[in-house]
Amino acid sequence: MQLVKVGLCAFGMSGKVFHAPFLKEHPGFFITAIVERSKEESKEKYPDAQIFLSVEEMLENANVDLVVVNTPVQTHFEYAKMALEAGKNVIVEKPFTINAKEAEDLAKLAAEKNLFVSVYQNRRFDRDYLQVQKVLNEKVLGEIKEVEIRFDRFRTEASAKLHKEDPNLSGSGSVHDLGAHLIDQAVQLFGFPKKVFADVFSMKGNDFANDYFEILFYYENELRIRLKSSVFTKEDHYAYKIFGDRGCFLQQRSDDQENQLVGGAIPEYGKEWTAPLDSEDGILNIFNENSETERTLTSSEPGNYMNYYQNIYEHIVFGYYLPSPAEEVVQNMRIIEAVLESSRQGKVIDLV
Repeated sequence: MQLVKVGLCAFGMSGKVFHAPFLKEHPGFFITAIVERSKEESKEKYPDAQIFLSVEEMLENANVDLVVVNTPVQTHFEYAKMALEAGKNVIVEKPFTINAKEAEDLAKLAAEKNLFVSVYQNRRFDRDYLQVQKVLNEKVLGEIKEVEIRFDRFRTEASAKLHKEDPNLSGSGSVHDLGAHLIDQAVQLFGFPKKVFADVFSMKGNDFANDYFEILFYYENELRIRLKSSVFTKEDHYAYKIFGDRGCFLQQRSDDQENQLVGGAIPEYGKEWTAPLDSEDGILNIFNENSETERTLTSSEPGNYMNYYQNIYEHIVFGYYLPSPAEEVVQNMRIIEAVLESSRQGKVIDLV
C-alpha cells in the first residue's frame, strides 16, 4: 500500500480528536511531523512523528506529502498558502478561511501548482446528516417546501479559545464555526441559494463574538431553508426538519463521534467503530392518497469520519473523488460573507 506522509500544523483539540486518530489508524497514512510550539504532548501516542516548533520549520525540514492546517482560522490562509508553495497537498480545517477572497486565492494557487486543497467538512459524515440525505434521495417527501437545520449548544460562559470569542478578530464567532457546517449541509442537500437574510449577534454581550444566528435561504422554486444556532439551548430537539408536499421528516442530531473521540475511542479502519443507538432518532410521516398519514420511527446508520480520510487517500493514490474541494467550499465562504452583511444592513442580500 502506498504510504502518504502527513504533517499536522497543530496538536490542539482538532489535531488530537479529529485528525491524528484517523491518520494513525488508516494504513495508508503515516504522521511524520507535528507542530507543537511549547509542549510535546504528541510523543506519547505518536512517538514516530518529529516535533517542530513552527509550521515554517516543518515545511522546510519535514518529509511530508500532505499538510493538515488545523490552526485557528485567522492563520488558515497563511499556512495553506505556505504549504502549497512548498509543493504539498493541503487539508484545511473548517471554516476554510476568513473570507471568500482568501478561499478563492487558495483554490487558484492549488490549481496552478497542480495540487489540491480539501476542506475538512467532517459533518458530511455524521449519521444524522447521512440519514437526511438518504430520505431526500428516496424522494418520498415530494416537493420540498420548507427546511430547518439547527446546531445548538448550552455554553453560557466564554470559550477559552480567543480566536473564536474575540469580536475584534475576523473569522471569530459562531457563523464561521457552526455556521460553516450548517451552510455546507444546506448547500450539499439543496444547492446554492438565490438570496439570504440573517440575524446575527452575541447573546453573551458585545464583548464576545457572535454566538447566535438565524439565516434564511431563498431559492428559485420558493423553497425556504432556515439555519439556526444558539448557545442558550439546553434541551435536545429535532435538528433537521424537512417538510414536503407528500410528507415530512424530523431527525435528531444523534451523531456521537466527537464525544466518543474526546473520551478516548479508537476509530478502527474498515469498521463501524461508534456505539449503536439505544433508540430511534427520527420520525418519517408520509401522506398517502387517502390523505392519511403513515408514521414511522427511524434509526440512522452510523457515521464515520474515517471515510473522509479514505476519500482523501483514494484521491491521492487513484485519482478518485476529492471530498469538499476548495473550489466547492469557496461558495460557502461567499454565503458567510453575505450572512454577516445581511445582518449588518438588516436586509436581504442577492447571491446570484
